[in-house]
Amino acid sequence: MPTKTSTEVHSRFLVGVSLKTYFTHAQTLTWAKAVAELCSKHPTLESEVVELLVLPSYPSIPALIDVMSPHAVGAQDISPYPMGAFTGEVSGEELAALGCSYAEIGHAERRTLMAESSELIAAKTAAAVQAGLTPLVCVGESTHTSAAEAAQACIGQVEQARSATPGRVDLVVAYEPHWAIGAAQPAPVSHIREVCRLVREKYRDDSHTQVRVIYGGSAGPGLLSAIAPDVDGMFLGRFAHDPNALVAVLDEALIASTTKP
Repeated sequence: MPTKTSTEVHSRFLVGVSLKTYFTHAQTLTWAKAVAELCSKHPTLESEVVELLVLPSYPSIPALIDVMSPHAVGAQDISPYPMGAFTGEVSGEELAALGCSYAEIGHAERRTLMAESSELIAAKTAAAVQAGLTPLVCVGESTHTSAAEAAQACIGQVEQARSATPGRVDLVVAYEPHWAIGAAQPAPVSHIREVCRLVREKYRDDSHTQVRVIYGGSAGPGLLSAIAPDVDGMFLGRFAHDPNALVAVLDEALIASTTKP
């Protein structure tokens, strides 16, 4: 089978799911088996309209790589250090050897609860690239502001994240306004579309940094069809705990693929 080009791969929607630490390992396996069964014949995945990515907690990664195959599995974090005497860390080399293809970096919870700095996020991004993983860098404004201001904040965070990687960088940018994370509703559709459009435009012709922009922040069924023309996918959290809700998003992606530039 011929290898897909970067353009062909990036023309697909990316639908990511972070399980955070809501589930035990046993619950994660139950969820993953249900999702794998429902997705096994889904037309968006059979026709490769969608790339499905699941990010479990570290202990569940090896099992999910088996259960979710051929879909992508990644990690919710990554060490900024290589393999070595770094107690408690999980290196990019280990993740890649397991079969991970993505590493999430810089989520708002880690920026605030774990006080992760821009320098640390840049080091983690560089570590992911060095290990052959695609960095999924979370960006977003902390307070509700205009779309133009939010986009500039996001672009600044993308630039900071890639600052320690001198060569070409291929990133997934997860736009998650902090004020929308965990909220009852996502950010307004017009706001999401404008911010994501501006970030995509910034890097559209950039030979140094290539980005795919997906939206997270209380994202769930019913949203993708409204924002599809200006995003490359969605990043789901608690709304994907119900496997049927995830399938509903895949259903939307099949319809939305006809409007994707």
